[in-house]
Amino acid sequence: MKPVQTSIGAMLVVFGALLPSFAGAQHTEHKNGIVVAVSEPGADAGLAILKRGGNAVDAAIATAFAQAVTHPAAGNIGGGGFMVVHSPSSSPRLRGRLATVIDYREVAPAAATRTMFKKGESPYSHKMVGVPGVVRGMALAHQKFGKLPWKDLVMPAVELAEKGYILDKHHADSLNKMIALTKKNAEFQRVFARADGEKWKPGDRHVQADLAKTLRLIAEDGPDAFYVGKIADQVVAEMKSGGGLITKEDLAKFKAIQRVPIHGTYRGYDVYSPPPPCSGGTCLVLMLNMLERFDLKKHGRYSPPTLHLLAETMRLTYADRARYLGDPAFTKIPDFLTTKSYAAERVKKINLAKANRSEDIAREIKLTNEGESTTHFSVIDQDGMAVSNTYTLEHSFGSRIVVKGAGFLLNNEMMDFNWRPGITTKKGDIGTEPNTIAPGKKMLSSQTPTILAKDGKVFLVTGSPGGRTIINTVLNIVVNVVDYEMPIQQAIDAPRMHHQWFPDELKFEGAKQYPKTVEALKAMGHRVVFSRQGDAHSIWVNPRTGGYIGAADKRLSGKASGY
Repeated sequence: MKPVQTSIGAMLVVFGALLPSFAGAQHTEHKNGIVVAVSEPGADAGLAILKRGGNAVDAAIATAFAQAVTHPAAGNIGGGGFMVVHSPSSSPRLRGRLATVIDYREVAPAAATRTMFKKGESPYSHKMVGVPGVVRGMALAHQKFGKLPWKDLVMPAVELAEKGYILDKHHADSLNKMIALTKKNAEFQRVFARADGEKWKPGDRHVQADLAKTLRLIAEDGPDAFYVGKIADQVVAEMKSGGGLITKEDLAKFKAIQRVPIHGTYRGYDVYSPPPPCSGGTCLVLMLNMLERFDLKKHGRYSPPTLHLLAETMRLTYADRARYLGDPAFTKIPDFLTTKSYAAERVKKINLAKANRSEDIAREIKLTNEGESTTHFSVIDQDGMAVSNTYTLEHSFGSRIVVKGAGFLLNNEMMDFNWRPGITTKKGDIGTEPNTIAPGKKMLSSQTPTILAKDGKVFLVTGSPGGRTIINTVLNIVVNVVDYEMPIQQAIDAPRMHHQWFPDELKFEGAKQYPKTVEALKAMGHRVVFSRQGDAHSIWVNPRTGGYIGAADKRLSGKASGY
């Protein structure tokens, strides 16, 4: 089917102005490099590596380890994630391509079983921990692309843990909130609470001596310290103390994987994002392929026609996510999902005047009736090499389990499997087969670290935390920058929306800001609710000057560190 530019408003009245006003200001351009992250000392650690002659991957590794100290809610060595690397030219290290993916997603322990969890089980038990992948992932990235010595990239994190880092308001509040929730967790309290029992305040210095020792071992002995050495012994002892499943063999067997990225095109831009077991790249490219067939600029960014089309595109795509996606080592992923021809068929399901019912668009998935923490950072260096990295502990502070004597938190990533096979509910529980639990299997992820490029040069580096909202946060940003030509800070600050098939509701950050749009959407059959989405720390490259502009997302905190 030949792509056709279709007017969204063919059946609708035009609503709204072209663009809202935004509070964000355009940032200064940098020529030599920039790191944008939720943690100011984390971003600064990456920038210092760039200034020493390191490349974007070196800076990303330094930032990732630094945030294990300075952003404990999500920065970590006890979790996993995905890194997208884009080089200015193809090379053997990128398998002859311009972009590659380092997959360091956690895996289920060998003792995991298909039905090991029951409804209502606590997400904060030792059984919830997947085999961590961050250290092996950073090591593989360093092996493939690093310029500076490994130790030089980990030592900034060691120093931040030994000497302490200064808390801003967000990170002080984050610690205080979790400390109040973990009163019975002695090791968490010992590591993260103030010694005098008072609350943390902005400006306080947070020192983590045990974590410093752990990171120093990783710096001096390499990743094996974590997977076969002393740290592995500490992890296994922690597992045994709480009935967890991870063994020394599970840790020793873990391998990060270099993968070919999902590649699509959108209005002349190349789009690179992770493949399964990450659902982000597949879903993002499918949605962009669908939206490319419409003239989004015909209506305002926050008009009912635009939001309706986005919501219906998301609804259809998230149904396909449940239907098809999982770990490719266990599930055959259809090749057609990211093709333009499949998108052409899917858009036929969109009624431009009326919302679909979610239960009607995937009737073969039986419905059963019954009564987030990740972080993203972006990096680019003076040669134009870029890194988009997202990693996670799953919930905020993960499992809330601190490895005794080692000072770091473990993930509760087993939450991301479909716990109860065959049970998919209107509330949003998914029980489809591709993402059920199996030993050694990677749980499906929504992480969507993404790089857009044109003529081989990076244009946009973006990504976000936020569970299943991640993919749609990235979609919102791409649409803002490409279709509506917003400056990057405005594109990040702008209200976002999300629909994930079930529950059948349209979440909209601008629900209070755009009441007339909300009423029009409700009249079209949407259930609209106010909701906040994750922080997307991004970089835009000015095509005219080649300068780099970073945008920190102040939904939490953050900094764009450039020079």
